[in-house]
Amino acid sequence: MATARTADSRPEIDAALVRRLIDTRFPRWARLPLKLLDPAGSDHVIYRLGEELAVRMPRHAGVIGQARKEFQWLPRLAPYLPLTIPVPVEVGEPSLGYPWPWAVSRWLEGEVATVDALADSTRTAVELAHFLAALQRFTPENTPKTAREYLTSWSLSERDRATRVAIAKVDGIFDATAMTKLWDAAVSAPGWGGPPVCFHGDFHTGNLLTIHGHLSAVIDFGGLGIGDPACDLLIAFTLMTASSRASFRNALGVDDATWLRGRGCAMATGLNAYTSYAAVNPRVAAQTTRQITEALIG
Repeated sequence: MATARTADSRPEIDAALVRRLIDTRFPRWARLPLKLLDPAGSDHVIYRLGEELAVRMPRHAGVIGQARKEFQWLPRLAPYLPLTIPVPVEVGEPSLGYPWPWAVSRWLEGEVATVDALADSTRTAVELAHFLAALQRFTPENTPKTAREYLTSWSLSERDRATRVAIAKVDGIFDATAMTKLWDAAVSAPGWGGPPVCFHGDFHTGNLLTIHGHLSAVIDFGGLGIGDPACDLLIAFTLMTASSRASFRNALGVDDATWLRGRGCAMATGLNAYTSYAAVNPRVAAQTTRQITEALIG
């Protein structure tokens, strides 16, 4: 059955289940065709629904709040941002054995950004800096308390033990001494001294879309939060070279302490993904190797 659980308690998601959910919850779309987006991300199964919509089904419990978060926040953010972001249309409730909220959003055309195409692009680096600057200028104080509760926070200290364990695991593959030095410095760096600002929370290459080689959209705001914006510097180490990073940093006006925290965050998230997936996914292995290496370069 489509709703049977796997050994790790993740629901099995197929077209039959999604079709039944759509037809039951949103019958106005019952006749629209479904097409699986493959490959999708590790967090969601995504189907294109007709020509203008996308259905996003959480794969695991770690992202079950994302549908409602994006429904609350993205319509508020969109008018302030210089790149297109997804427009949520509906949130589907758990039903028919599927246990979590799921989302229907507007379909966004475009190709996932690649290092080969954009790594050296100063134009892209500056556009990304302007996007983050606009996101950070957005103030959530005037939004309902129930919406603010969906925002997340983060700190390097919360990742300290797991990051040091990961460094030990990859000793011999990467320079563990250099990684420990960077991590010690990042954890010890002064914290964010400004007012809390909005951050994307998962700002990497896979969440950028391009059309004809130019940035067109930013997607996947499941990590949207408020606090220290250093985590969004991740994009500088997943996409850019040293030269384009310098343009990005200058355009965004990043101070030394924030840059150092951003390098630490990029290394830590890269290590987490590498130790979790590299052995079984060569694409992840290549991407995270670059991310870790670039974070060490600075």
